[in-house]
Amino acid sequence: MASRIRARDWAATSLGPLECWPQSLMGAVDMLLQMTVPAILSWGEDGVLINNDASMPLTKMAHKLSFDEHPDDPWPASEAFKRGMRTARDEDAGFTWSEQELRSRRPDGTLKQCWFSINFSPLHDDNARPAGALAIFFDTTDRARAESLLRDSERQLSAIFSEAQVGLSLISLEGKFLRVNEALCRMLGLPAELLITLGIADVTHPDDLNKSMQAVGRMLASGVSESVEKHYVRPNGELVAANSIVSRLASGQASGQADGYQILAVTVDLTERQRAQDALAESEARFRALAEASSALIWQLDTRGAAIYVNPRHQVLLGIPTEHLLGAGWRDILHPDERADTLHVLDGAIAQRAAVQRRVRIRFADGQWHWMEAHAAPWFFADGNYAGHVGIALDIDEAVRAQQELLVSNERLKLAIEGSGDGIWDWDLAVNQVVYSDRARAILSLDGPGPFAPYSLLEQLVHPDDQHRVRTEIDICLAGSRATFSIEFRVRSPEGGWRWVLSRGTVVNRHPRSNLPQRMTGTFTDITDKRRSEEIVWEHANFDLLTRLPNRRLFRDRLDHEIRKAQRNGLPLALLFIDLDRFKEANDLLGHTVGDQVLIESARRICACVRQSDTVARLGGDEFTVILTELETNLYVDPVALKINETLSKPFLFGNEVIYLSASIGVTLYPNDASDAENLIRNADQAMYVVKNEGRNHFSYFTPSMQREANDRLRLISDLRVALRRGQLQVHYQPIIDLRSGRVVKAEALLRWQHPLLGMIEPVRFIAFAEETGLISEIGDWVFRQAAECSRAWGERTGAPFPVSVNKSPVQFVSRLDEVNWPAHLHELGLTGSSVSVEITEGLLLDASPSVSATLLQYHDAGIKVAIDDFGTGYSSIAYLKKFEVDYLKIDQSFVRDIGASLGDRAIVRSIIAMAHELGLEVIAEGIETVEQRAFLVEGQCDFGQGFLFSKAVPAGEFVHMLLAEV
Repeated sequence: MASRIRARDWAATSLGPLECWPQSLMGAVDMLLQMTVPAILSWGEDGVLINNDASMPLTKMAHKLSFDEHPDDPWPASEAFKRGMRTARDEDAGFTWSEQELRSRRPDGTLKQCWFSINFSPLHDDNARPAGALAIFFDTTDRARAESLLRDSERQLSAIFSEAQVGLSLISLEGKFLRVNEALCRMLGLPAELLITLGIADVTHPDDLNKSMQAVGRMLASGVSESVEKHYVRPNGELVAANSIVSRLASGQASGQADGYQILAVTVDLTERQRAQDALAESEARFRALAEASSALIWQLDTRGAAIYVNPRHQVLLGIPTEHLLGAGWRDILHPDERADTLHVLDGAIAQRAAVQRRVRIRFADGQWHWMEAHAAPWFFADGNYAGHVGIALDIDEAVRAQQELLVSNERLKLAIEGSGDGIWDWDLAVNQVVYSDRARAILSLDGPGPFAPYSLLEQLVHPDDQHRVRTEIDICLAGSRATFSIEFRVRSPEGGWRWVLSRGTVVNRHPRSNLPQRMTGTFTDITDKRRSEEIVWEHANFDLLTRLPNRRLFRDRLDHEIRKAQRNGLPLALLFIDLDRFKEANDLLGHTVGDQVLIESARRICACVRQSDTVARLGGDEFTVILTELETNLYVDPVALKINETLSKPFLFGNEVIYLSASIGVTLYPNDASDAENLIRNADQAMYVVKNEGRNHFSYFTPSMQREANDRLRLISDLRVALRRGQLQVHYQPIIDLRSGRVVKAEALLRWQHPLLGMIEPVRFIAFAEETGLISEIGDWVFRQAAECSRAWGERTGAPFPVSVNKSPVQFVSRLDEVNWPAHLHELGLTGSSVSVEITEGLLLDASPSVSATLLQYHDAGIKVAIDDFGTGYSSIAYLKKFEVDYLKIDQSFVRDIGASLGDRAIVRSIIAMAHELGLEVIAEGIETVEQRAFLVEGQCDFGQGFLFSKAVPAGEFVHMLLAEV
């Protein structure tokens, strides 16, 4: 540059020719032109006049922010620079352009950024007029970059403060907040504008302030960050557990200050962690409590397979102290046959990081090997290394043995089913097809292997009367309301007619979402022969085998039914008692064969005299009854009775024999004469005997002598009201015998009335009056107290508890204030509940009220046994036997009386005994009067018996002598 200046013609300038310049000027110009900084450039109308070496790089730079020029134009030649020069010249004023960013292209083509501060000054000619301008370039690149970095740092710090999910704060050395982020404000429950007016001490719990300030002091002294766990206090007093890491920052790092320090605090809310730790501690405590109380074996092994925890159940089951098990492995307690395989499985579980389930045998304290269901899982450290095993083992020994027995049982069942002749069916509900076994197809008379559509078979094979019932049972299962069904129905037989089938079914698969059945399976059993046998038994129990007419039992049932129906429809009924006159003589004379023929023909003739809806029954011997129902008028009765008299008066012809009979008929009307079966029967019987006494062969209605009986009844009730107070009532005791040993094992308390005028009165004559008047409750409690006292006395005399049974009327189950609490009274006497049993009737259970159920439950809880008296004479139901806690069934003497002659009664007695034993009940037979009856009952495995064969009911004094004599 200096050589270029010397080569120029300066004569025309104010400086004059170069040779005329003073040496000092020449030296100054040379020095100026050779300066490396700053860059100097003078400009006039002819362009650049003088520029030093420092300005040379500018000729290769372009202004970065030039939008109206080509970016590659050199800076001094650019219009922007020229405008600046002209402005300085024209306005004759200097000015500065600060922080001008220029770019220069390097040889490799990349751009280099530079920042300059340009000072423009005007140049004057000799006349002091502005003739040009001088530009001095000061390189500010380092400062600009430093300021840019500072701005970037500040932006980053602001972004960190705003976006950080942990609490951030800048704190002065005096402990005052200078800057806080939103996370810290949320943590402390304070707005930022309020928080920056506070200091550390204002928000720190007093207990933690000292250690917090000590940590800050150590950090400031050493320059090493400090961590401190502390509690902050929210305005509402709530504590916030937190961890704060404090660091020392030079003031300039955060605020641009040149000296001093500030504190950066990073605060993490530990509340959730504390809660998690508390929850973990609670969980661990809960686990330990569960493990300590668990009936299962719970254990933990280390990496060597040694136990580091076992729960107390180990010591109970294994008989090994817990401390001896710790440090030991499973090897020593496992069955030898399973040790190697089990340990191999555990090793495999480690490699697969999977839990295992295994059945193993472990030696228990009793020295026996017991099956256990072990569930074990490996666990690992945070670094992924194996840490050991945890597990639980359940005692399944009984279940395994039961399963083994079940397998054997299933095999037996399979064999039994195959051998029993049952058929098996399987119904796929998804496709609505049923597959039948060979035996099932044989029972249903199906051709081909199937499968079959079930509902089409239902319509083709099942009896029309049974189809609705069968479909209903199946639909209940298909709707998901019940899982099983069992139903008996009739199917068409290829021989013509119908066969009885028992079908049982169960749901074996359900839809996972709807839980509706998807598959059912079951069996068919041909029960035709069984139903026929049951029908025969039922017929024997309810029909006279000779005449095929209803017998006494079915007659009573029909009569009760017709009375209830008459009560509903308001139409009267008539009961006729028919006794064949002189039949005994004919039977004795001509023999039983002819006598039987006479009875059969008599039954046919009587039936021909009545309507289909009426009932004709044979009570036994030569006694018949007729129930005429739904009588529009009582005038219908006379023609029927006359017709019966006429038809039975006609001769009976049997071969060469001609027999002449007649009939005595007693008639009673409902409701005119009586409203219950018992009284109607008695009335008709009385009327029939009147006819007998009047010469036979006609009929007679029940007479108004009933009024006299009513008067007698009122007198009897009046006397009964004072009988207990006057000591007229007595308790007699009838022994109950163990039929196997023949010993007296208990007694039944029976009430007697020693009337001052009428003598000894049996209960049947006055108990109904006592129930009707309510006296039965007072009398019943008195009987109970007498029986309890005797039980206590006899137990002391014999050296063993002696139970006494007491009859309790349904009326006594109605609560009253002065009633005796039976269990409490027994307790006062020092007796157990088993010292007394209570006898009730079937009717009480069939219509049991809540108070009855509660009283029976109280008796059961107290140990008082319950017996069903006169079982079989009412509407016997197995349902109430299962519903209530019953201990004994007492077979009514009406069944026992005829077991020697009646096949039906024999079958009924056997059935009652078998049913009772199946239900876990004991049986007492009443009314045993003959050795033959006793022998039959013993053979039938009846438990106890009572009756005149052993003893009638006797006073307590006689009974104790009988009891002691036996002892």
